[in-house]
Amino acid sequence: MSESSSSRTAPLPTSMQCVEITQPGGPDVLVPAERPLPQLQDGEALIRVAAAGVNRPDIVQRQGSYPPPPGVSDLPGLEVAGEIVAVHGDTEGFSVGDTVCALVAGGGYAEYCAAPAKQCLPVPEGFSMVQAAALPETYFTVWTNVFQRGRLQPDEILLVHGGASGIGTTAVQIASALGSRVFATAGTADKCRAVEELGAERAINYREEDFVAVVQDATDKHGADVILDMVGGDYLARNMAVAAVEGRIVNIAFLHGPKIETNFMPLILKRLTWTGSTLRPRTVEQKAIITRELLDTVWPLLNQGRIAPVIDKVLPLAQASDAHAYLEAGEHVGKVVLTVN
Repeated sequence: MSESSSSRTAPLPTSMQCVEITQPGGPDVLVPAERPLPQLQDGEALIRVAAAGVNRPDIVQRQGSYPPPPGVSDLPGLEVAGEIVAVHGDTEGFSVGDTVCALVAGGGYAEYCAAPAKQCLPVPEGFSMVQAAALPETYFTVWTNVFQRGRLQPDEILLVHGGASGIGTTAVQIASALGSRVFATAGTADKCRAVEELGAERAINYREEDFVAVVQDATDKHGADVILDMVGGDYLARNMAVAAVEGRIVNIAFLHGPKIETNFMPLILKRLTWTGSTLRPRTVEQKAIITRELLDTVWPLLNQGRIAPVIDKVLPLAQASDAHAYLEAGEHVGKVVLTVN
C-alpha cells in the first residue's frame, strides 16, 4: 500500500500479527503468525481491528471445505470492528478515524484488515467494539436469507432452526422487532429459555418435542410462512410438512448432511418456494445492497437498543483455536468474539 494510493494520519507498521491456518484440520492448526499489512484496492478501507467475530464458516474453512474466493486473503475471519486508518479511492463517505464494523470475505483474524467500504457500517450508538464485531456476518446472512430471499413480512410466521446460534439469535430478534411471529428450535431447556427471552413466541426443544406438531398446533395448522434452516438431513421433509401454503424454505447450511431421499409432493401441493444461498462469494455490489437495507431498516433498531447481539464468549486473538473448539462443542448461545487490539 503506497502513500500516494491511500489517505492516512500516521505511519503504519509494515507487518501485523494474525492467526493463520497451517493445514486443514482441527482447532490446533490455527497458529499465530506475522504477515505484511494488506494492500488496499480501490474503494477499500484499512481497519485497525479491535475485535473479530468467529463464525461456523471459519470452522469449515479451517477443515478445508470452504476456500476463500480468488484474490481474497486466506486468513480466516469474516467480520471485524475497529478504526479506519487508511483508505484508497472512493470509500462511500468513510474516512480515516471513523469507527466501523465490516463484512469481509476473509482476513479478519489479524491486527489489520482490508474491507470494501460498501460493506462497512457505522458502529451503533453505545456499542463496544466486541458487540460491533458480532454484527456483520450474522446480520448480513439473516437479512439476505430471511428478508430478501424468504420475503418475511410483518404478522407472518418464521421458524428458525438453531435458534440459540449466532444466526438464530439474530433472526429471532430482527423478525420479532419487525412484527413477525417467531418460533425456534434449540437443544436444551436453557437455550430455549434464552431464545424466548429474545422474542420467540415459543422455543421448541428438538430433543424432546416434534417441532412440526408444536408449530402446527400453535398456529391453528397454518404452519410457518418462512423457515430458516441450517440443519438439513431429515429436517428437509419435516420443513415441508410444517410449511404454510405458499411458504418459503431457506437453507443456509446442512449440518446433518445435504443428501436425503424424501417425498417432494408437498412442494407442489403447498406451492412452496425452496431456496438457499451462500454469502461469501457474492460480489461487493450485491453485498452493498444488503448493507444499505441494513442501514435503513435494522441499524435504527440497534441504535434504539431494541435489539443487540448476544455475546457468549470473548477470547484474545491468540486463543483462536480455543474459540473454534468452543464453537464446535455447540454449547454456546449467540456469538464468540476475538479481541485483537
